[in-house]
Amino acid sequence: MDWLFNFPFTISVDTNAIDNAVRGFAASHSAFFDGIKSGLTGFVGAINWILGYIPWFVLIALVFFLGWKGHKSLRSGITYAALLCVIGMLGLWDLMNLTLSIVLAGVIIALVLGLPVGVLLSGSDRANRTARPLLDMMQTMPVFVYLIPAVIFFGMGSASAVIATVIYAMVPVIRLTSLGIRQVNAEVVEAARSFGSTKLQMLLKVQMPQALPTIMAGINQTMMMAMSMVVTCSMIGARGLGNEVLIAVNRVEISRGFMAGGSVVILAILLDRLTQGWFSNRKESGDE
Repeated sequence: MDWLFNFPFTISVDTNAIDNAVRGFAASHSAFFDGIKSGLTGFVGAINWILGYIPWFVLIALVFFLGWKGHKSLRSGITYAALLCVIGMLGLWDLMNLTLSIVLAGVIIALVLGLPVGVLLSGSDRANRTARPLLDMMQTMPVFVYLIPAVIFFGMGSASAVIATVIYAMVPVIRLTSLGIRQVNAEVVEAARSFGSTKLQMLLKVQMPQALPTIMAGINQTMMMAMSMVVTCSMIGARGLGNEVLIAVNRVEISRGFMAGGSVVILAILLDRLTQGWFSNRKESGDE
C-alpha cells in the first residue's frame, strides 16, 4: 500500500554539477566580484566611520528631536531618546553602530535599485506581470538561501550581508512604488497631459508626489526587512548586534542573548517610528 502515499516519480538532479558550475563562474570572475566586495566593504566602513564620529549625546539629541517633531509629542521624543540610552547603558553602542551601518548601506542600495524598477513597472502591464513571479520568489524564499550565493561570490563579511539584505529587502519598495503610481487618479494624469506635460514632467511633478505616501510606506517596509536580516547575516560574518545574538545562542547565554536581541528590537522600533513620523509630516505638508 506504500504506492498510495509515496509519490511514484522522482527526477534525478545533478546538484554537484550545478554547484561546481556556480563555483567555477565565481572563480573565473573573481576580480569582478572582489571589486564589488571592496566597494561594499568600503561603503559600510564609511557609514560606520561617520556614525563613530557622532558623539553619543548628539545622536540621542537627534533621536529626541526627530521623535518630538515627527510625532509632535514631547513624550515621544523623550521615550525614543530613553530607548536609545538603554542600548548605550548595556554596553552595546559600538555594536549598534556596526549593525546600523550594514542596515543603512543595504537600504540605500535597495532604494537606488528598487525605486527606478518600481517606476518602470508602473508604466507597463506586461512588465509588471512578468516581474510579479520574480518578486514573489524574492519575498517568500527562505532568507537563509540568500546567504549561500552571497558567500560563494563575495566571501564572508559585511559585503555579503549587504548583498543578501538588498535582495531580501528590495521587494516592498518596488511593489509599493509601482502600486502608488498606478493608483494616481487618472483624471489628474489626463489633466497634466492636456496641459502639455512630458512623461518625465508628469512622473516627477504629478505621479510621484501623488504616490508619495505609498512609496514612503514601501521605504519603511524595506528598512524593517533590512533590520530583520541582522541576526541572519551574522551567520556569514556580519558583525554587530546579530553576531552577539549568534554567540549567545552558541554558548547558551540567555542574558547575553536577551540584551543583544532587545537592542535589535529597540533599534528596529526607533527606525520604524522615526521614519513613520517623518513620512506623516511630509504627507501633511503635501496635503496643505
